Amino acid sequence: MRESSQAVSVPSCLPGAGWWGARVRWCGAALVLLHVTTGLVRAQEPRLGSIDFPTSASGEAQRSFVEGVLYLHSFEFDSAAEAFRRAQAADSTFAMAYWGEAMTYNHPLWGEWDATAARAVLARLGPTPDARRAMAPTERERMYLDAVEALWADGPKARRDTAYSVAMEDLTRLYPDDVEARAFYALSLMGLSGTVRVVPTYMRAGAIGLQILAEHPRHPGAAHYVIHAFDDPTHAPIALPAARAYSHIAPDAAHAQHMTTHIFVAMGMWDRVISQNIVAADLTWWGPGHYTSWLTYGLVQAGRFSEATRNLGGARAQLAGRATPGARSYLATMRAQHVVNAEHWEDPALGWDLDLEGTWPVAQAMDAFTIGYAALQRGEIRLAESSLERARMLADAHRDDPKLKVLMLELQASLLHRAGKLDEARGLLREATAIEDALPAEYGPPDIVKPSHELLGEFLLADGDAPAAQREFERALMLAPKRARALLGLGRAASAAGDLPASRRAYAALTGIWHGADAGLPELTEARRLAAGAR
Repeated sequence: MRESSQAVSVPSCLPGAGWWGARVRWCGAALVLLHVTTGLVRAQEPRLGSIDFPTSASGEAQRSFVEGVLYLHSFEFDSAAEAFRRAQAADSTFAMAYWGEAMTYNHPLWGEWDATAARAVLARLGPTPDARRAMAPTERERMYLDAVEALWADGPKARRDTAYSVAMEDLTRLYPDDVEARAFYALSLMGLSGTVRVVPTYMRAGAIGLQILAEHPRHPGAAHYVIHAFDDPTHAPIALPAARAYSHIAPDAAHAQHMTTHIFVAMGMWDRVISQNIVAADLTWWGPGHYTSWLTYGLVQAGRFSEATRNLGGARAQLAGRATPGARSYLATMRAQHVVNAEHWEDPALGWDLDLEGTWPVAQAMDAFTIGYAALQRGEIRLAESSLERARMLADAHRDDPKLKVLMLELQASLLHRAGKLDEARGLLREATAIEDALPAEYGPPDIVKPSHELLGEFLLADGDAPAAQREFERALMLAPKRARALLGLGRAASAAGDLPASRRAYAALTGIWHGADAGLPELTEARRLAAGAR
C-alpha cells in the first residue's frame, strides 16, 4: 500500500522543514518543477525518462499524452491523469488521451482500482465501446482502446485483468515494434495475480522488461517493471542495474526514486535505501507514508537509531490535518519497525496515543505485537497479555492474512518463553516459521516486524542450543539479507557453536552495514571486536 505521490515542488522546501540539512540542499536543486494545479508555471518539462509513442495526434495533445504515459510508467497516477486531461483539452477527439486517463485508475500491483471513475472517462469519449472505437483513426489505436475496454468491462476483476492481458499480447504480436505495447503487456502479466507474486509469471514479465531496457536504456517503464519482476532476495541481483539506473532515468518522479529501494532492501544496501527515500519524501510529503516508512526501516537497519527517532517524530508532527487511515497506519508501522529493530523497549513513542480506528489490520497487529513485546522486555506481563488478546482477536477476525496469526503466535510464544515453558514456546514458533515460509516472498519492510526465524534463533540461543540457533539465523538472512539483528544473532550463535569463521563473517557484515551507526552502541563494539577475531 502507498499514498498517492506526484513529482512537484514540495512544501518541504519551506523554512524549518529540512531533513537536518541534507533535505534542504536537495530541495534547492529540485525547484524546477511546479504542479500545474497550483496556478504556477512549470519552469521546465518534468524529467521522466524517454519513450517513443507515436499516435494520430500532434502538437500539444501529443506532448501532453507522452508526458502522461511517462508518469503512468512510474505509477505517478495523479500527475498522469492531469497530463492526459491536458491532451484532451488540446484535442477533445483524441481517443488515446482517454485511454491513458482510464489507465490511471488501475493500480495493478497495489490491489487498487476505480472502475467507476475509469468508465466515466471512457463515457466522455463516447457512449458505447463501438462509438469510442470509431474515434480512433488507426487499427493500432483501436487495439489499445479494445484492451482498456476489456479492463473496464463488467465482471470480476480477475477475469477483466486476464482479458486485458490477452488483448495486450495480441497487440504486441501484430505490432512487434511497439515498445509501449510490450511494456504494458509485461505489467499486465504481473497484474494477473493482483498483489501476490507468482514467480514464473513475474519472470516472464521481467524478461520482457530487460529486453526493452537493453534496447532503450532510458525507458522508465522497462526499468520500473524489471524492478517489480525481480523484487525478492533471490532474484534482486538481476534487477540491480535497473535499480541503479531508474532514479537517473526519471528524477522528477518520486516513485522512481523510491522504487529503486525495493532492490536495495532485498540486497541489504541500507545506505541506498536511506538516500533514495529521502529524495522521494522531498518530492512529496514528510508525514507518515510509504517513503518515510521505508526510510525508517533503512535507518534502523543501518544502526542510525537517533536519526530514525527524529524521522518518526517528524512524521508524527506532519500528521495534523492529514490523519487519514493510511497515514495513521503508516505511523503505527513506523513506530513498530523503530522500536523492535532498535530494541528501544522504553522508547517515548510507545506512550503515544495512536488512533488506529479504520487503519489496516496488519498495522494494528504490528502495533499489538510491538506494545506487547516491548512490555514483556520491561517485565510488564499484564500489558503483554492484554496485547496478546488484541493480537488474537485481530488474527481471528482476519484469517485471510496469515501474517496476523504469525504475529500473534510470536507474542504468545514470547510470553511462554518468559514463563519458562520452553518447549511450548518453541513449538509455537515452529508453527509461525512454517506459516511464514509458505508466504509469498516478502519485499520491503516486513509486516512480520520480528521475523519468526530470527525470533526462534534468539530463543534457541538463550536456551543454549547454539547450532540450532545458527541454522535459524542463517534461514532468516536468506529471507532478508543483511538484516542487522539476524547478523548479530548469527555472529553470537556461530561463536557459541564454535564456528568462528562464520561468526567473524557475520560480525564483519554487521560492522559493514553499521559503518555510520550511532556512536557507543554496545552491539557495534561487540561486532568490531569479534570480527577481528578477539574472544
